[in-house]
This record gives sequence, structure tokens and C-alpha cells, in this order.
Amino acid sequence: MRILSGMRPTGRLHIGHLSVLKNWVRLQEENDCFYFISDWHALTTAYDDTSGLKENIRSMLLDWLGAGLDPERSTIFVQSHVKEHAELHLLFSMITPLSWLERVPTYKDQIQQLGKEGKDISTYGFLGYPLLMTADILIYRADGVPVGEDQLPHLEFCREVARRFNYLYKTELFPEPQALLAEVAMLPGVDGRKMSKSYHNDIPMSASPEEVFEKVRMMVTDPARIHKTDPGHPEICLVHRYHEIYNGEEVEETRVSCRGGRIGCVACKKRLAEKINAFLEPVRERRAYWTARPNYLEEILTAGAAKARAAARQTMAMVREAMGV
Repeated sequence: MRILSGMRPTGRLHIGHLSVLKNWVRLQEENDCFYFISDWHALTTAYDDTSGLKENIRSMLLDWLGAGLDPERSTIFVQSHVKEHAELHLLFSMITPLSWLERVPTYKDQIQQLGKEGKDISTYGFLGYPLLMTADILIYRADGVPVGEDQLPHLEFCREVARRFNYLYKTELFPEPQALLAEVAMLPGVDGRKMSKSYHNDIPMSASPEEVFEKVRMMVTDPARIHKTDPGHPEICLVHRYHEIYNGEEVEETRVSCRGGRIGCVACKKRLAEKINAFLEPVRERRAYWTARPNYLEEILTAGAAKARAAARQTMAMVREAMGV
């Protein structure tokens, strides 16, 4: 099965991304996987400040390799290095009704949400975001796309475009890619809000052991618990939510001890930080390995782009033949 997925390089990755990357690593074992850093997509909301884009691309690649992506098993590349994405996007724009783009659920929601943050994204590029995503997928004629539930409308849009193209040009060129939904741990930030670099409440994948301890120390806990011996309420405690993910073997003991007032919040946080650091240690080791080999990083992206271009050019030759252009 051919798999396609990507991420926007809009900032450092945090530990909430690890469950997504873990799924990518699993998929690369038995599938033909294409994973790309979608720098053009980043411009749809961050076109006004591109100063950190190159560093974000490098940092994302290191995080991916740290998580276990293998350039020998997966094709890893930067979106803008394969210009055929843009060509297919242009050709798709000729056949896609404007109303299809305007009805995408995230379109109006994000314009309102980001507008409140002072961002103007009433642009052609943002409106066409789902169509560029469609081109990203169909240029490789992908069979499966790992997505979260929030991305399902975009994937259905992709299937609609594939059906329309095949119908208009009497071909079966494009498959209708299927969603590959995986169990993804939704981690809140250390303050209980959505985890985000912009909120300064994230735990970066590249965090040092000391940074992890400091971030965990800042976590909000049961507000009704004043003294260490007070009975706790783990069901409303953010620290306990993290224990459920990173400390499964001790989570029941921790829950009982908290309810019985036998473990204080400071000790509970210390144990959690130790578990997160143990979880991140192999990620740090792989990241350090690749950080020390900058030339190899360039080679990975160059080789990945070459392989991606070969597949994309093959598709575009068939597209042009079907359309007569």
C-alpha cells in the first residue's frame, strides 16, 4: 500500500506529536511511505513571517528521525522541492467548483479563530488549502492517508476531486484514498489548555531532562488539595492524565495513593518527569546522532525529493495525456 502524509513546519514539535509519528514508523515497516514537510502549506497561515521556515524544516526533520522514521524505508522530502505538486494543484483548480472549497468545515472556523488572533487569512492560498492537500495526495496516487478525525472532511474532499477528474476525462487514473485512523493520545498542555508552542505550555520532543522536569513542575493539579495528606481527585488532575499515558504500569497504584493522601503532588510530578524522560531518551539519542551529521540531513532530503519527483512526474505525464494539455 502506498501511504502519504505530511506536517507543516510552523514550529517545534512537542510530545503530543509522538503518537502520530509512532504510527508513521509502524506504517513504514510494510508499506511504500511518502512523508513530506509541507512548507507551502505553512505559508497559508504564516506568509507574513518566513524568517524561521528553514530552521523549522531542519528541526522537524530531526524530530522525525528522532522518532524513528528511517530514510531507507520511507521517502522523506520537502513539499516545495517537488514542483509537480503545484502543477497538479493548478490543473485541479480548473475543475473544482468554488462552492466545494467554501463548504469545507475548517475554512470559516479558522478564518474567525485566526482573525481573533490578528491574522488575515482571507487569501486565495488559504481558501485553496484543501485542494493543494488533494494534489499532495493524488500526485502519488496514495491508497491510504494517516489522519486524525478533524482531517476527514479534507480527505472526503480529495476523494470528490479524484472522482470528478476521473469522470470528466474518462479515466481511472486516481484512486480514492482511504483514511487510516489511529489511536492518537490527545495531550493537553501543562496548563490544561491545548498544547501549543504559542501558549508556552508544550513539552518539546527535543526537551532536555531538566526542561522536562521544569515543565512538569508547572503542571496544574487538583485545586482542592492543599496538604500532601489531603485525599486527591485524580480524575480531574492533569498530572494523572499524563501518568495514564506515560506510566501505565504504575497508574493504578498512583491513583490509589493519590485518593488516600499517601503521595503528594511534588512526588507525583517527580515520578512523572522521570517516566517522560525515560520515554524520550531513545528519541534524544537518535536526534543527537543525526544532528551530528548535517551533511546526511541534506542527502536525505535530496534523495527523498528525487524519488518523489520520479513518482510525481509519472503521474503528471498521465494527467496531461488525460486532459490533452
